[in-house]
Amino acid sequence: MREGGMLTEKISRRGLFRNAGKLAVGAAAMAAMTSGGLAFLSKAEAKGGPTEKWPWPYEKLDPGKTAEIAYNEWYRVFCGAAVISSVFGQLREKIGAPYTSFPIDAFVFLEGGISGWGTVCGSNAGANIISNIIIGPRIAESADGMLMGSEIMQWYSETAMPVFTPSEPKIKAAIPKTISNSPLCHISVGRWMKAANKDLMSPERKDRCARVTASVAYHLTELLNQWKDNTYATKGTIPSKSCGITGQHNCTDCHGSNVPAPPLPKSL
Repeated sequence: MREGGMLTEKISRRGLFRNAGKLAVGAAAMAAMTSGGLAFLSKAEAKGGPTEKWPWPYEKLDPGKTAEIAYNEWYRVFCGAAVISSVFGQLREKIGAPYTSFPIDAFVFLEGGISGWGTVCGSNAGANIISNIIIGPRIAESADGMLMGSEIMQWYSETAMPVFTPSEPKIKAAIPKTISNSPLCHISVGRWMKAANKDLMSPERKDRCARVTASVAYHLTELLNQWKDNTYATKGTIPSKSCGITGQHNCTDCHGSNVPAPPLPKSL
C-alpha cells in the first residue's frame, strides 16, 4: 500500500507538471495568436462571423489617363474589367492594399453584357462596382455608391457614344456616334451596328466598344474626383421609386418593333 501510494503520488505529481506545461504552452500560443496571428481579426471574425472593411480609400486620378488605360485594356479583358483595371490598377500604385488583392481580371465575365448575354453593358457594371467599393453604402443622398452608379447608367443612355477618342486609336477611320437610350449592351451595340452598318465581329464595332469603355472610365473618374473634393451632388435616381418595379422606362427598345436589326456577320 505504501509503495502503491508512493507510485500514485509520483504519477499524480508527474501529471500535474505535465498538465501545467500544457497550460503554459497553450497560454503562450494564445498570447502569440492574439498579438500576431489574431490581431488582424475584428470582433465579428473572432466570433466566427465575416466582416467587411468597406468603403476603400480613393486618391484623385487623371480622367484622360484613366480613359487611355481603359481603351487599351478593352483589347485584353473587354469592357467591364477594363473599366475596373483603369481605376483600381492606378490605385494599386497610389494606395496599395486593399487594391493589390482585388482580382481585376476575374471580371472579364462582364464582356458582352455579362457572359455574352447582352444585359447591362459591362462598362456600366464595372463603373458600379468601382463606385460602390469607393463610396460605400447609402449614408446620405449625396454619398451613395449606388446613386453614382445609377447616374453613370443614365448618362450612358443619353449620351452620343463614344465620347472619348484615344491618342493612338487602333482604327483610324471615323467611328459613328449613337445614343442608346438604354444601359443594355444588346440595345447599345445593336443600335450602333445598325447605324454604322457593321457586324458584331468587325474591327470598327470592337473599337467602338473600346472607346465607349474609355468614355465611361473618363466620366466615372470625373465624378469620383468631384466626390473626393466634396463637390459632388448626385444626379442618380432609383427607377423603381417612380414606377413601382425595378427596371428602366424605355421598355419598347426591347419589346416591340424598335428592337435593333443589325447586319449579320459575313461569315454567316
